[in-house]
Amino acid sequence: MQPTRQISPQKKPVQRKKRRIWRPADDAARRGTAHNPSRRVRQWSHWRCGGIQILAHLQDAAMSLLKSLTYSAVPHRARRREGPHSPRAGRSRCCAGLAKVAGAMARAGAWTLLRTVAALLAVWLATGCAALPVPEYRAISHALPPVSSSPLVRLAQASTPDPELSGFRLLPTGPYALSTRAALARRAQSSLDLQYFVFQNDATGRHLMRQMRDAAARGVRVRLLIDDMHTIGLDELLADLAAHAGVEVRLFNPFSAGRQTLATRFVSSALDFYRVNHRMHNKLFIADGAMAVTGGRNIADAYFTRDPNQNFADLDALVMGAAVTELASAFDDYWNSEFAIPIEHFTGSATSPAERISRFDEAVRGDPIPHEVTEEKTDILGYGPVVEELDDARIGLIWGRAKVWVDPTEKVWNCRPTPDGSTAEHLHTVRLQVEQLMHGAQRDVTLSSPYLVPGGTGMRMFQEGLRRGVGFKVLTNSLAATDEPLVHWGYMRYRRSMLNMGVELYELSPTRATRDRSFGLFGSQSLGRLHAKTAVIDEQYVFLGSMNFDPRSDALNTEIGIMVESPELAREVLRLMSLDKLRGSYRVRVNEHSQAIEWVGIDELKEVVLDREPDADLATRAYLWLVAPFISEGML
Repeated sequence: MQPTRQISPQKKPVQRKKRRIWRPADDAARRGTAHNPSRRVRQWSHWRCGGIQILAHLQDAAMSLLKSLTYSAVPHRARRREGPHSPRAGRSRCCAGLAKVAGAMARAGAWTLLRTVAALLAVWLATGCAALPVPEYRAISHALPPVSSSPLVRLAQASTPDPELSGFRLLPTGPYALSTRAALARRAQSSLDLQYFVFQNDATGRHLMRQMRDAAARGVRVRLLIDDMHTIGLDELLADLAAHAGVEVRLFNPFSAGRQTLATRFVSSALDFYRVNHRMHNKLFIADGAMAVTGGRNIADAYFTRDPNQNFADLDALVMGAAVTELASAFDDYWNSEFAIPIEHFTGSATSPAERISRFDEAVRGDPIPHEVTEEKTDILGYGPVVEELDDARIGLIWGRAKVWVDPTEKVWNCRPTPDGSTAEHLHTVRLQVEQLMHGAQRDVTLSSPYLVPGGTGMRMFQEGLRRGVGFKVLTNSLAATDEPLVHWGYMRYRRSMLNMGVELYELSPTRATRDRSFGLFGSQSLGRLHAKTAVIDEQYVFLGSMNFDPRSDALNTEIGIMVESPELAREVLRLMSLDKLRGSYRVRVNEHSQAIEWVGIDELKEVVLDREPDADLATRAYLWLVAPFISEGML
């Protein structure tokens, strides 16, 4: 008997989808064309050639962009705004190369990619091709000759012992420095010329704007030139000031687009970074072509001891005599340069002058008027306020032979930093002339610079001078006092080498400086920072100006300063620095045994020795440790 076999229920057969094999004839049928075996080969060859052309054009565009950004392979005399090697020509070649890329994509049939690139290119061109604007009209004007009807002119002429000499009054305190500017503006009869790196919309800035407005109402011609780096949010206010009859406002080396924030300004000028990275660092105030104030101060509360949080220990000088004529000529060079663009170019004329004047008056109204005379009757040098001497028509000055040093505006196009210094020796920059003065020192050099990065040329100058027996004393900010920690990192790279050479280094303490009258911050509850830029050579020659001893002042910023031959003025500057007393600063040294860097100060007649950066917090140290290694020294 055979076993019974159980039969399982029958399953439905699985319907498998047949694999369809692609055949060229299918595409040909779908397109309505007969199959041609060579057509696919020709199409792939066409795409391949198109891709090669796209890459070649992209390479050309990238090289043109790189040349426009670096602008370093061109000889000095060929570096001009126009010509085949200029940044403008590089940008033009870059845009032409990108147009060729688009054409190659179209010929290759890459329409989707082309549309994407075209959209990105449109945004990039709208924001990244912002070059130096060319205004429709820019009047050429020059300094007005002094007029005898001006009390400032009469006082200057009566006080000058010799037409070849220049007179100086140092202004170490903020209140006296501000009252001197305001007094000159109130007494001006013919002209006011102001040139500044920073002009803030704060109580100090609005106070001087009111003085300019009132001077223009008396018939005084007012010219205000401001660098465009720190003018964010000021366009409307400056345009409203310029709406007054007799007032002109210009921005130096301006950002053409994206003016809302600093980030958008640089993004909008991505292809013009070489130009916008150069700034005008000059500080100058001239009244009636007879008296001037120059030095390190910008126009902001922090430079005149009016900021509740931080204030700068700075130094200006009131100037009369022969140097004022040179200063006025230097101002004219900048005012009439291609980089000085009228403020109206950025704001238009949608509102009437009367509306703008009314809006300006409302914007500058309500600030407390600064005290012309402070509780201190005299400053550390024993001088009273200049305003009182102007009222008495008698003013005490120190007279000597002086020379104005100013960077040419050509520096914006023809200078860049290198490891051994700048590439602009042929321009005779302020930094170069100060170094030449120091090279000629016979006994000693005392230098004050808030930002100190000597670089290769500075270190060689120190070494050569020390070898000849010249002593060097240098005052700069400590890590806790500086407002530019990255620049301090650049200084830290050279600090030990300078100490080992024999350079005497001093670092300003932000807290100790407020206890020392020498720095003009005595009694202030705010943080103290050094901002004075001076040099005294052999106790006979004095340099006072806007130049820092760092790569940016050397190659990227334009600077101005005065060299004065006067032992009396040299003694006053050395008295202000008061390094030997160590009341507002620390002396930095290397421990003979451990070779560690130490900071030495004097507190209540006792020596205090610290083995780490004084007063510096952990956040600042961490910031330097994380960010500083990625910053080029040439940008500091």
